[in-house]
Amino acid sequence: MPQSDIAILIPGQINRRVTERLEARYKVIAVERGASLQLDAATAATVRGAAVSGSFPAAWIEALPNLEIIGNFGVGYDGIDVRAAADRKIVVTNTPDVLNDEVADTTIGLLLNTLRRLPQAENYLRAGRWVAEGAFPLSPLSLRGRHVGLFGLGRIGLEIAHRLEAFKVKVSYHTRTPRTDVGYDHFPTLAALAEAVDTLICIVPKTAETHKAVDAGIFRALGANGVFINVGRGWSVDEEALVAALADKTIAAAGLDVFYDEPNVPEGLLGFDNVSLLPHVASASVPTRQAMADLVADNILDWFDKGVARTPVPETPFRRG
Repeated sequence: MPQSDIAILIPGQINRRVTERLEARYKVIAVERGASLQLDAATAATVRGAAVSGSFPAAWIEALPNLEIIGNFGVGYDGIDVRAAADRKIVVTNTPDVLNDEVADTTIGLLLNTLRRLPQAENYLRAGRWVAEGAFPLSPLSLRGRHVGLFGLGRIGLEIAHRLEAFKVKVSYHTRTPRTDVGYDHFPTLAALAEAVDTLICIVPKTAETHKAVDAGIFRALGANGVFINVGRGWSVDEEALVAALADKTIAAAGLDVFYDEPNVPEGLLGFDNVSLLPHVASASVPTRQAMADLVADNILDWFDKGVARTPVPETPFRRG
């Protein structure tokens, strides 16, 4: 039977598995996502946990006087005001590791699609053009012999790097602090990395420091044979500069799974045949999303059962009691 004294708030949409598992134990309060929480004061006072896919601003935290934990569906949690949560000693959790492999696999697929133009080749076949016009044109680019730079080398970045080793390409990276557990060359600045490599993969989180960090200067450094891949955040890229770099052939190609103003994609990107575009699907498989959902639920269940969460974010390392 559900514990009637614990209510869990779910604002907006979230994976159904989260809702099902929490409903088995607690009272779940589902509300439409909006600028403010549509809860009366008495109901808001019953909420002790929240499961969220998207933003959770400080105003919502202030409106929930007995909130103890916010379970975030995803690795990135920039939409949650973790400072406001920390001030209230509210735990914020995310879903690291369970999606690392899926995102890394998708990154390699996106890189190959971009270099070898595989989606265009399939469309060519499906349109009957192989029969009517002959062989699909040779792809001007290849992964062979490339030097790949990773902007970011966290959990997912490491998985991408390990996969790239199998393709026999050189791997380098830029992070603020060099890692001591890898043999890849570290570059102290993103510009220096872009200057050294011909393929740049962006896999950094949304922070003030990463805002439009990949700009016109980075594309110039990457060069005419350069390929840019983004599976991190659209926030990190100056999309106008990217469109310009593709138009004037400053770089050779790009592959993107994320965009600055999702789901809106810049019109300028849609007309290029050397650009591969995906609708933010890097972790979007049923098994991976179910694993993410289970981790959201497990964090909340463990918090109320044991007083600890499985994967609290670094800003909120609190225990109950």
